[in-house]
Amino acid sequence: MLTDLHCHILPGIDDGAKDREMSLAMLDMMKEQGVGRAVATPHFYAHREKSVEAFLEKRRAAFQSIAESSPLPIILGAEVAIEHGISELPGIERLAFENTGLILLELPYRGFESWMTGEIEAVSAEYGLKVILAHVHRYLEYYSKEEMERILGLDVIPQINNEAFTTFRERHFVKRLIKEGRRLAFGSDAHNLTARRPNWDVLRKKTEKGTTEFSDSLVEKYKE
Repeated sequence: MLTDLHCHILPGIDDGAKDREMSLAMLDMMKEQGVGRAVATPHFYAHREKSVEAFLEKRRAAFQSIAESSPLPIILGAEVAIEHGISELPGIERLAFENTGLILLELPYRGFESWMTGEIEAVSAEYGLKVILAHVHRYLEYYSKEEMERILGLDVIPQINNEAFTTFRERHFVKRLIKEGRRLAFGSDAHNLTARRPNWDVLRKKTEKGTTEFSDSLVEKYKE
């Protein structure tokens, strides 16, 4: 089942879908593009939230506002920003994709620093979670080749946004990863219906059949 592992479809919780109508329209668009289920991954920034519990309550309310009308099954998760000390945040394990051992982490948009890998490794080791690392192709402009290889050398699953196939540099990078046999996760990272719309049509035009097979199996593979 084609699974969107990274999207911002819950209404009014972050910079994604602004309201219920947009959320449902995004889900309709995904369904038309062949998506069978979506993992809702609203942004979680520890320095902005009162607590994990407060975030989960907001997420629950946003989900309930569309749950009965959604054309697709929705799995609740989060896109957790990597910050100093994030691995020690009480309750961080509750931000994993529901009923799985998967968690989506997002690196900061700046140059590489060694503490980042320490936080990633600690989240994995301390909580027994498999880290999916969000849109790794976006960091090509920030990291040297050696630093990118260090990130890719971690025990993580690199996640690719479908948008990566629309630019030469990122497309070349992703196709190299595929050629090397790296197992990747895929998502639309959709935020709205325009500039950041659901875009599975892009991936399906630019890749061979079977490209998302591993990605689509992750929910079952890491089900608790």
